Amino acid sequence: MSNIVSGSRALLELKDITVSFDGFLALRDLNLSLQSGELRAVIGPNGAGKTTFLDVITGKVAPSSGGVLFKGRSLVGIPEHRIARLGIGRKFQSPRVFEDLTVQDNLVLAVSRSKQPWTLLFGRISAEQREQVHHLMNIVNLQSRSDWRAGSLSHGQKQWLEIAMLVGQDPDLLLVDEPVAGLTDEETDLTADLLKSLAGEHTVLVIEHDMEFIRRLESPVTVLHQGHVLCEGSMDQVQQDPRVIEVYLGTTEDEAQ
Repeated sequence: MSNIVSGSRALLELKDITVSFDGFLALRDLNLSLQSGELRAVIGPNGAGKTTFLDVITGKVAPSSGGVLFKGRSLVGIPEHRIARLGIGRKFQSPRVFEDLTVQDNLVLAVSRSKQPWTLLFGRISAEQREQVHHLMNIVNLQSRSDWRAGSLSHGQKQWLEIAMLVGQDPDLLLVDEPVAGLTDEETDLTADLLKSLAGEHTVLVIEHDMEFIRRLESPVTVLHQGHVLCEGSMDQVQQDPRVIEVYLGTTEDEAQ
């Protein structure tokens, strides 16, 4: 039974989602809900269905059965770009920034409604948007590197820049896939603090393998296994669950003693 209490209206609801690829069930009867402003971590071994789960939310993969509701509206059958405009932003595992542009120009593109190159050439953004760009640089501690080419940043700094670009688009829901892969311990801690600071104003869902990073998030955890939700709860609760121990270690707690 879930230890996460649902409110009267979830921001995001996945109901009995099944995804089949040529007979292989990537997801099976998956149910999950997120409340507005929540920070949620999703973990699971390789092949658990974590990436497919994000693909269904963003419209990249259509479920074989089940429903996806965002703010009470069905997302099934809606194209990816329209889902993004509804307020769902996704950060992929590898940083996707414009490496030949400066940090500031990357963020200008993120906050600009036109999304066109001439926005950079002619500076056609409002004073409010320029203030937002500086605010985003402060959030991810890149203000001293505003004129640096994004390609010259460290891997961790590129991750932060992409998160800032995502926030600049002002989505209600941020989907963040493995943000600390390849980061130093210090960068990992700073990334956890960054994501915690974004929750509340945004709803943030994080997929990650680093258990210490997940613990630092201090958020509810959902464990996926073989395409369905195995259990939910705090990090301490899921780590002590015999089903989770068996999935990760191949044994139950009693057998391990």
